[in-house]
Amino acid sequence: MTLRLLFAGTPDVAVPSLRAFAADPRFEVVGVLTRPDAPTGRGRKLTASPVKAAALELGIPVFTDRPRSPEFLDTLADLHADIAAVIAYGNILPKNVLDAVPLGWYNLHFSNLPKWRGAAPAQRAIWAGDATTGADVFKVGEGLDDGPVIASMTIELSGRETSGELLDRLAKEGAPMYVDALAKVGDGTAQFVPQAHEQAEYAHKISVEDAHVAVHDTVEAIDRQIRACTPNPGAWANLHATGEADASITLHVLHARPADPQQPNVPSELAPGALKAGKKNVWMGTGSTPLELLEVKAQGKKAMRAADWARGARLADSAYLD
Repeated sequence: MTLRLLFAGTPDVAVPSLRAFAADPRFEVVGVLTRPDAPTGRGRKLTASPVKAAALELGIPVFTDRPRSPEFLDTLADLHADIAAVIAYGNILPKNVLDAVPLGWYNLHFSNLPKWRGAAPAQRAIWAGDATTGADVFKVGEGLDDGPVIASMTIELSGRETSGELLDRLAKEGAPMYVDALAKVGDGTAQFVPQAHEQAEYAHKISVEDAHVAVHDTVEAIDRQIRACTPNPGAWANLHATGEADASITLHVLHARPADPQQPNVPSELAPGALKAGKKNVWMGTGSTPLELLEVKAQGKKAMRAADWARGARLADSAYLD
């Protein structure tokens, strides 16, 4: 029996799963639900979501109706979907929509539940310094990521990945598991394992203010913060290139790492936020040992190697970040 599947998703991380369902003979993807085209770039040109672009390439009908609209329930009825997959869609699905698909809606979530329920699980796992994380497939209900789990995978973290790299890995490695899990729902062999709700931890969305580099933290904590916020919303700090408190621009930190104490010329003492530039390196003081800045983007400028930026930035000896 081929399952008629409705797929709901919007960003890049949902595309590997859409392609996996479309390529599997156990499924017929009868429609794709995604967010409407949104303005992007300097010209604010309306641009299709990555999922919409992939669906059109695959020849799958695309719908952008809001789930709470009457038109959407009509769309669901016309599609006659047996089961639905939802991943990073971006809209809450009301109960009448959840109930309208006979076998239910299932989400691929990028953590091992009940840890890191919510909007930013991969980011929070990195920021917390977790040794492992993973991806789970669960049945969607009215609560926040609290439905029974039907499939799970766990991976080890290297301690150097950014959230973008981690999400890309989980999206690709989780897609085959997602397809197999929903096929088991269809043939009646899936096992539904309730979550231990008392152990839940929440991964709240990371705001731009959250991404403001906390220069007084330890170098390890700052390193995790930067990697968790890369590429979105992007770590940043106020640069006082002249050392004057009332003169600053925004400096985005794209890539950094704890300085190697064995490396030549690493400053032994540097106040939190203080900057020191060498010929090939730029260091920032923290609440512990220095952080080496590797790639930055100054306000109004292009991204570049930190050492190249520093040569043209005319940093005073008293320059600092806060």
